[in-house]
Amino acid sequence: MDDVEKGFDALMQKIEALQENEKALAGTIQENEARLLQKMASSAIPVVKIVGLNMLRKGKQDTKGEIYDPQYYPQKMIILGKSEQPAAFRPDNPSMPVVDQFCVLSEDGDFFELMYSFDGFLTDSYLNPVTAKRALEVYGYDIMFMLYRALHDYLKNEEALLASLEVVIGYVFGKKKQE
Repeated sequence: MDDVEKGFDALMQKIEALQENEKALAGTIQENEARLLQKMASSAIPVVKIVGLNMLRKGKQDTKGEIYDPQYYPQKMIILGKSEQPAAFRPDNPSMPVVDQFCVLSEDGDFFELMYSFDGFLTDSYLNPVTAKRALEVYGYDIMFMLYRALHDYLKNEEALLASLEVVIGYVFGKKKQE
């Protein structure tokens, strides 16, 4: 029975050591989370340039709710998160209440809060620059996950495109696909 107890004690010591190591590593990650998010953003720049959207900067709304005379921001962006409780007002104009607020990543690798206001006729926005740290504080880890998903989905689509092109080229040149 001594061997079983010694084995059990050794196993328990390993588990405790792993848990302590896990806590230390988790702490290191938390201390460097903004740095990680910023590195992810820098890596995503080529993807944002390709799959990003031109976000509405300003537009008039008709009685049916349709936007006309739209103006867009020149750089492309991807939306990483939406604030459940938007700011009470915009930093550029305290008289403009914020209706919707999003965390976006620009094609330059910069984080912004895109704040929309609506006065009944005009939809207007303000692009508030934020640091990666501030973005995490306001929007949480969801933005990190969404950035990861954007990179992952882009890679998956590129792999599918390359596989399709390989089949087409094989067909055009009469070669069978290599497996």
